Amino acid sequence: MYQVLIADDHAMVRAGLRQFLEEGGRVGDVAEAASGQQAMDLLRTKRFDLLILDINMPGRGGLDILKNVRASYPETRVLIVSGFPEQQYAVNVLKAGASGYLSKDSAPDELLRAVHVVLSGRRYVSNALAEQLASQLDAASDQPIHAGLSEREFQVLCKLASGRSVSEIAGELCLSVKTVSTYRSRVLEKMSLKSNADVTRYALQNGLIE
Repeated sequence: MYQVLIADDHAMVRAGLRQFLEEGGRVGDVAEAASGQQAMDLLRTKRFDLLILDINMPGRGGLDILKNVRASYPETRVLIVSGFPEQQYAVNVLKAGASGYLSKDSAPDELLRAVHVVLSGRRYVSNALAEQLASQLDAASDQPIHAGLSEREFQVLCKLASGRSVSEIAGELCLSVKTVSTYRSRVLEKMSLKSNADVTRYALQNGLIE
């Protein structure tokens, strides 16, 4: 039986996901974490086959956790289950190493299908995302601007948009202030933006932050 960890800051969401998983079978123990830091603490104490992870959590966000899990616990597969728009986030989190992306609006049977696909060693994408990826092969210009950012640049973009300062981002990502400043400059240049306010406006307009 598979060991699963659910990381989401909303207790009702965690309870709902746990219920779906337990009723669907194939999982053993299901642990819960209410924050990114708690998730990392649990990962250090026990091996999990699957981490079901929200992006928008207080403190260490889901993108930070995803990067750390891929580096330190490569045997743990990560399924992102988020309220953010799939068309805006899915491609970037898959590039960052997630095994799948699922909207919180999805039906329970789709969650179970995604979990089974990911646990079998494959990547899960919804039919809508598959169509989006296919269309991008024929029309790269239709991609949102942030799709052209690197994994780290996208991470910095989201933190800047959430109001983090360069020094705060440096501390959270364990990077130097100079390095984060370089990433910020690259984000602004690639996206033809001029300030952090422009970054926040773009993120709001494209559903990257709430």
